Amino acid sequence: MTSLIIKVILVLLVIRLLWTFVRGVLEGAGLRQPPPSRSTRLVRDPVCGVFVVPSRALTARSGSETAYFCSEKCRKEWSRR
Repeated sequence: MTSLIIKVILVLLVIRLLWTFVRGVLEGAGLRQPPPSRSTRLVRDPVCGVFVVPSRALTARSGSETAYFCSEKCRKEWSRR
């Protein structure tokens, strides 16, 4: 019984490896498009230059412009300018 389970697991692993290989070959040949990425737009902190995720960054407004900051220290330094 145990050897049957091991054989089934090995067969499933081989099938998965083959499918991954075939998918990579098809994407490399341009016959299949890779899935769209879930990338997040990053913005640059105007004081120190670090890139931050807008939804997690500290913000400050100047007129209609919003500035994004990595820390309270950068936000305070920017507001003094």
